[in-house]
Amino acid sequence: MRLEEARWPQVEEYFKNHDTVLISIGSIESHGVHMPLGVDTLIPTHLLKMIEGRTDVLMTPVLPFGACETLAPYPGTINLGGELVYQLLGQVCNELYRHGARHFIILNGHGGNIKSIERVGTDLRAKGALLAICNWWLMAWDMNPAWKGGHGGGEETAAILGINPDLVDKSLYGGDLVLKDVSPELKATGFNSVEYKGVTVNVVRYVTEITDSGWIGPDHPNTATEEWGKEMLQATADYLVDFIDAFGRVSLEIQ
Repeated sequence: MRLEEARWPQVEEYFKNHDTVLISIGSIESHGVHMPLGVDTLIPTHLLKMIEGRTDVLMTPVLPFGACETLAPYPGTINLGGELVYQLLGQVCNELYRHGARHFIILNGHGGNIKSIERVGTDLRAKGALLAICNWWLMAWDMNPAWKGGHGGGEETAAILGINPDLVDKSLYGGDLVLKDVSPELKATGFNSVEYKGVTVNVVRYVTEITDSGWIGPDHPNTATEEWGKEMLQATADYLVDFIDAFGRVSLEIQ
C-alpha cells in the first residue's frame, strides 16, 4: 500500500494489524556522463513498482535527495549533507512511529546515505523499534558476485538499461578509467582510497579531483546490458518481498 495513495482510515486500519513500513531514499548526483543524475532515485522507485501488489507493506514515497558531499561540484548534484538527511529521515520515521510503525525497512539507493540511516536506526532502537537497511547494489552483489560494480559502472548502468534504455547514452561510455593520483607516490585506487607502499589509506577529495566523468569502479559501463539489468532488478525485487515478510516477524525485544 502506497502511503501517498491511501486514505487516512486505511492507514489507521493498517497499523491495527501491521507495524512494518518501507521507506526508500536515493540521491541526485553524477553517475558518469552517460547516465542521468537520478540513478540512485530511479532504481528504488522502479523496485517499488516491481514489489507493489506482491506485499501489503506500507510504502512511503521515495525521498529523492541524499548526502553526496564529494560529488557536489558536478552540475545538477543536489547535496543535502549527512546531518540534514539524518534529520529528514529521522523525522519521517518518528512520524510513522507515532502512528504505530515499529519495524522500519530502508530501501537505499546511495552509499553516501548509509551513515545517516544508521544514526536513525540507533535512535529508533532506543525507542524499542528496529531498522533494517537494504542497500540494493550490495544485495545484488551477494546474490550474484558477477553483478558487483562501482559508482556509475556496469552494475548501475545495467540497472538503468533495465528500467529505460533511453536514459543511457552509450556513445559516452568512453575508454578505460583513469584516476587522478594525489601525488606521484600516492596512487589513487578508488573513492578517496590511495595506495602508498602497499598500504591503502584514504585521502578525502572531491570526486572531480579523482575522475573527470564521475564514474569510479572496476566495472566498465560498456559491460552493461539490458538483460543483465532486468535480471538483477527482478532478483532484487524478489528478495525484498521475502525480506519484508521475514523482517516483520522479528521480535523487538532487546536481547
